[in-house]
Amino acid sequence: MPATAGPDPAPIAHYENFPVASWLCPPRLRAPIAALYHFARTADDLADEGQASPEQRLADLAAYRQALRQACEAVIPSQTPGPHRWPQVFGPLARALAEFALPAHLLHALLDAFVHDVRMTQDGGDYPDMAALLAYCANSANPVGRLLLHLYGVQDTLALERSDAICTALQLINFWQDPSRDLPNGRNYFPLDGCASTGFDPHSVMRQPAAREAMPPNADAMVRLCARDARARMAQGQALVHQIPGRAGWELRLVVQGGLRVLDKIEALGGAVLHTRPRLHWWDAPRIAWRALLM
Repeated sequence: MPATAGPDPAPIAHYENFPVASWLCPPRLRAPIAALYHFARTADDLADEGQASPEQRLADLAAYRQALRQACEAVIPSQTPGPHRWPQVFGPLARALAEFALPAHLLHALLDAFVHDVRMTQDGGDYPDMAALLAYCANSANPVGRLLLHLYGVQDTLALERSDAICTALQLINFWQDPSRDLPNGRNYFPLDGCASTGFDPHSVMRQPAAREAMPPNADAMVRLCARDARARMAQGQALVHQIPGRAGWELRLVVQGGLRVLDKIEALGGAVLHTRPRLHWWDAPRIAWRALLM
């Protein structure tokens, strides 16, 4: 994707596991939540979709960050900040920033994560341990929850900690859902210390995509180890659903249970997630709704 201004390709269709600004969301907050979603989704596309070179991706993300700075400086909520490629993103975001005083450093943290992703893929980098992966999640996932809590007016320390636990768990679930896509594309999110302890070599899949069908040794043990960790983190945070008022709390219940349902499928497949991507289907909805009611 070129860094120069001009029309972008048609929007990319995305499969989403979790509800985004659904009918359960308080009506007053649907517009800012949608603005935040489109901001993050577009940045993710710049970092990950299409055939752009790493240099082009980094240039695009730098231009995107400059557009964010312009949006943060906009004084009049209805004003679309100056010329750039993404008025459909930054017009609504500028209004949300002005109306709700959104903390801009959290938006910049998300962009830091996307830049990190591009550089890690470019360099073929690995995460040496879970601590390094969690440091990445602190930028790639946790700001989303904190931005939503800001909109809900919930800012106590315990709520922030629980939000971070949920968001990190959802990010990890996404990683363990997607190795069939990530590893052949040079992205390894399996921490190397865990790989060493289980005897799983993710680079065998990166070097030889056909090895996914043969199920590399100890893949099942590694996937189950990662899934247990994600489930434990979700358990640490899920009491947050009782701190979020009204319909937003029910929205969060569905997000948590949607993530746990995906985790059920990951654990059932074990190492087979290297060639099969577990997905939610319509018939999962009754189970998710029932579990949400019981929380």
